[in-house]
Amino acid sequence: MNILDTLHAVAHDYKGGCESLAPRIGMSAAVLRSKVNVGNETHKPTLAEAVRITEIADDDRVLEAWARERGYVLVKLPDADNCSDGAVLELMAKTWETNGEIGKEVNRTFEDNRVEKHEVARVKDRVWNHIASLFGLVGRIEGMAEDR
Repeated sequence: MNILDTLHAVAHDYKGGCESLAPRIGMSAAVLRSKVNVGNETHKPTLAEAVRITEIADDDRVLEAWARERGYVLVKLPDADNCSDGAVLELMAKTWETNGEIGKEVNRTFEDNRVEKHEVARVKDRVWNHIASLFGLVGRIEGMAEDR
């Protein structure tokens, strides 16, 4: 999903939708709906507005979409308070789960002996999720490292 489609989803998925989010970012719901409507040629969101929407909505999907479009993986840095053995085990389980999702999607792709572009996109999405989970695991372990 591209950045503008993602911004649209973030605004509309916010609890209460655009009507609830708009006053928090200092605009009317009608203007916000226009700005996040990818088909609207007259109203476009600014970078500052996209950042504000991301912050107020506490939703990182726009940032993740931008990173992905640029060929990066976005990984949230862990805080030292949550760096327990249980948290690492939980992240290990998540990496195994995302690895399995790649396999499932590859199997679905080849079931009909054809590979279609939308199937490639789904495989790629599963791979990105797996990479992000691996980097999250590494970040968590780094957060546990002691200075010696």
